Amino acid sequence: MPTMKIRGGDLDLVEYEFVAFSPGEEIRTCGLIGKVTADPQKGTFSAVAPARIHLSVFDMNRFAPGHPGGGGLGFAIQLYCQAEVSCTPEGIEVEHPRASIIRHFLIALSRAVGYTGGFHVVATDHGKEHVGLGSTSTLLTAVGNATNAALGSPLTSDQIRMLIGNNYVEETEGGDVVFGFETGVGPAVSTHGGIGVMGDALSLVYQHPFAEGKNVFIVIPPTGVSSAGEHEFDLLMTRARTLDYRDRELKVYMIMMDLIPAVERGDLKTIGDIMWEIEFRGSKRAEVEHHSFALYEYMSRLREAGLEFVAMSSVGPAIAIITEKSRKDMDSIVTPLGLEIAVDAAVDNQGVQVIPPA
Repeated sequence: MPTMKIRGGDLDLVEYEFVAFSPGEEIRTCGLIGKVTADPQKGTFSAVAPARIHLSVFDMNRFAPGHPGGGGLGFAIQLYCQAEVSCTPEGIEVEHPRASIIRHFLIALSRAVGYTGGFHVVATDHGKEHVGLGSTSTLLTAVGNATNAALGSPLTSDQIRMLIGNNYVEETEGGDVVFGFETGVGPAVSTHGGIGVMGDALSLVYQHPFAEGKNVFIVIPPTGVSSAGEHEFDLLMTRARTLDYRDRELKVYMIMMDLIPAVERGDLKTIGDIMWEIEFRGSKRAEVEHHSFALYEYMSRLREAGLEFVAMSSVGPAIAIITEKSRKDMDSIVTPLGLEIAVDAAVDNQGVQVIPPA
């Protein structure tokens, strides 16, 4: 695995070595061992979790692979991952292409609750990986909640998301895993629905229903730049950190003093104006520019067309649009720009749903 250099300033150069390990190694049980006890149930338990739009990290200097945090802002959308889990006498059988990630998390959850049996897991993705819609965190939220139900619900939903965040990994080509970046926004909004504001160390600061009755459209502009693996690391841990040294206080001020009050009164236009300002601030600017200034051009043209809320999700290139306009109106706006609507949905204000055996 490569060694990546992190530069946060002239005197801030740190080397971080990506060390791959087998699923089940480097487990973090979040102090739960001995405090909770599994009670395996019969039958297959299902969970359906909504995907997330991650609008901004607050401070890239507060997280790294294997060190979750950094704060952030995001909301859940009606695009879903599903998992079906049943307890077995031994072994872990996973029916999903990303079996290494699921296996690693299941081992972490089992150790935390003192479970020594096995699982059979069938999981289904929302089909939009590495474009900024939280495929990994949504998948693990569904798996975690279905598994918890199959074990007699020994964990709270917040304990599940803490286990996800502290054991968040990405897979390698060889089937091993490496620690990934995690602010906790994805599992929090996938769990609780609506919009969520995160503090450091995966703390949920604020959650509220969001954009009820509005439409959510996702467009994915063409880009030749990767948003995963080494490319993501190089982006997030170099220029993004430098920009957040400068703008982190401003971003948090706008969230606390302007955006949250606008959410409380349902003022989508003001929320959109605040997010447009954040697109040019700190690490969010680095994430957008990672895909070239064409992303700013696309978003600017969309705003000029009268769309209330336009923002890039995570490290992109997916652009999230929230508006009262219809699909027909949207097609007339995006088609002349050479864009297509990839997702036509709405905000999910319910969060993960657990379904017991029939």
